[in-house]
Amino acid sequence: MECSQLNDIIKSSKNILVISHINPDGDTLGSICAMFGAIKDNFHKECDLLCVSKVPKTFEYLANVSRIKTLENIDTSREYDLVINVDVAAIDRIGEAKILFDKGKFKVNLDHHKTNRGYADLNIINPEASSTGELLCEIFKSCGWKISTETAVCLYTAILTDTGSFKYDNTSAAALKAASDMVALGVRPADIYKKVYESSSKNHVLFQAYCISKAEFFENDKIVCTTVYKKDIEKFKAPEDCTEGLCEKLRAIVTTEVAFIVKELGPTLSKISMRSKNVDVAEICEVFAGGGHKLAAGCVIKAGVKDAVKKILAEIRKREI
Repeated sequence: MECSQLNDIIKSSKNILVISHINPDGDTLGSICAMFGAIKDNFHKECDLLCVSKVPKTFEYLANVSRIKTLENIDTSREYDLVINVDVAAIDRIGEAKILFDKGKFKVNLDHHKTNRGYADLNIINPEASSTGELLCEIFKSCGWKISTETAVCLYTAILTDTGSFKYDNTSAAALKAASDMVALGVRPADIYKKVYESSSKNHVLFQAYCISKAEFFENDKIVCTTVYKKDIEKFKAPEDCTEGLCEKLRAIVTTEVAFIVKELGPTLSKISMRSKNVDVAEICEVFAGGGHKLAAGCVIKAGVKDAVKKILAEIRKREI
């Protein structure tokens, strides 16, 4: 663990920026909020937090989440001494925040995705970690940083969400140990579970039920997908994170080997979320400049929803399922 270099660069930096990936999930949000707390508690410095997408209401309980800025309320001409990307598998995953990353005098990349090629001055990447939250637990411990209860909640949230509440294949002994350490620091698992998984709005639940009802099946039900259009999101008044957990519900069908969602971003732009039981979907998403984990990955395709479905199906069919 490159603790000495990380400690030195934080100590010498007068201004620090921590960036999450677009369409933020619990791992990236928990991790950037944890970084804020750790830097403040151990170095007595505050840093700026940035996410180009709206933060889902589900995670508004995280300490320091209210400090997260968007491109609309941050000075994009500023040159930071230190820029830290957290849970960002590829540089395009920070969207237009890249302008600030590129200007940074020193850049750090903290991540756990196997598709991360290492694009910063300091890259700390552990593909064996269940989540970036688990990686940060490892970093904080190795560097001798103290962890407050508030920061522990952020780290626990990151681990909980990226392991699917400890039910995915990435739920290792190390992941459970890291979560256990956070509980020892004051985290209340039942409270966090309710906040993350039992706080959906009526509209959210009904919208997902609609999406599931129009799912399409292929290859003897081994492949399943559903499509999400802007007009339907507006009709149901669904929240920003309306597709969160939807792909997992489709994967849960006993016959499913690969599940994917195609969400309309524009007339010729679609966001893909993929889940599988055995097929390497990160490999499929890499074809479209995306990535992620073997069993959970995503990408953005320059195509309308229907064409995007065809493109993903074609890639899946090239593989044995």
